[in-house]
Amino acid sequence: MVKSPCIKICTMDPRRGVCLGCCRTLDEIVAWGSMSEAERDAVMAKLEARRRALDVPEIAVPPLA
Repeated sequence: MVKSPCIKICTMDPRRGVCLGCCRTLDEIVAWGSMSEAERDAVMAKLEARRRALDVPEIAVPPLA
């Protein structure tokens, strides 16, 4: 299984250029399946700082049942 920061709240913000759910860019989302695990880890390592820098509010997601 490929790990992913996707929280199934897929809404692109054209002003910020990222998904409001996971904070990835459209290019990152499109390439995700073909990225190596190291490339995915590198993107994931940037997401929290990107969320803060772009002032994207974190969306609370209930745990899966």
